[in-house]
Amino acid sequence: MKTGRKTLLFYFTLLSATLLCHGKDDFFNDDGNLVLPGSYNIPWMAGIQDFRALSLFTIPGSHESLALHGGPEDKTQSWSLKDQLRAGIRFLDLKVFGLEDTLYVMNGVMYQHRTLKEVLDTVRAFLSEFQTETVLIRIQPESFEKSTVNDMVLSLVGDDRNVWLDSGMPKIGQVRGKIVFLQKSTFTLGIPFIETNGESVKKVSDIKDKDNRIIKQLTQANELCGGDNAILTYSSGSGLGTFWGMFLTPKRVAEKVNPWLDQYTRQFFSNKPRPCFGIVAMDYPGVDLIQTLINLNWW
Repeated sequence: MKTGRKTLLFYFTLLSATLLCHGKDDFFNDDGNLVLPGSYNIPWMAGIQDFRALSLFTIPGSHESLALHGGPEDKTQSWSLKDQLRAGIRFLDLKVFGLEDTLYVMNGVMYQHRTLKEVLDTVRAFLSEFQTETVLIRIQPESFEKSTVNDMVLSLVGDDRNVWLDSGMPKIGQVRGKIVFLQKSTFTLGIPFIETNGESVKKVSDIKDKDNRIIKQLTQANELCGGDNAILTYSSGSGLGTFWGMFLTPKRVAEKVNPWLDQYTRQFFSNKPRPCFGIVAMDYPGVDLIQTLINLNWW
């Protein structure tokens, strides 16, 4: 009888540990309805000193930020853009397709029911309400005439002084209330950035391997933080297109990785100073995970 109880206790403990490391909870969110506690601190950047460079702290972001439409292989988020910003997301990852005089937000061939103008209007409205904040935006041209996207964005921006287009790394005090563009390859407006360990890390065939790769990416990010480049790490991934991970949709990967990512980054709360991980772009982040990343900035 005692042996049976011990065996049962062992399996219960093992199951609890498994659910803690890889399970669906507040760190992963696929519910489109955002509910924030009354005490939630939406303008969290207000606590950052004006003299700190934008490259010197940890910023929660979303990968394929407006990929709310399509099948399981396409969707990467559940919250609207407005709700992502209110939850604390401060980096947006957008792919755009230029047709005539309009830039449409895409995910592959799937139109995401928003134009870039509508996105910028939403971000501007948020920044008008919360003027201590800044929102970083990466734009990836998907059109055949990629070289024209710069000009189309400039036309959208006009003479708006609340948009940062310079390549120099600003201090947070210089960009409060502003949109900050990030540049790479064919999009050349804004701050240059370095993506940790390259694009290949997004292919996932084994979750444990993905965890280990994220550790390497965040280690690299911490080493590079504070320089002239923004540092970008994607915790997102998909097994689609691989043999062993063919059933690992972006949602299934996030469901397993996000709780682990929270647990991994939370261990640094006792460090003085805490590490800087730059921008961390996630699929289906939950409020608790976003708050854990934000809290890395305080010590």
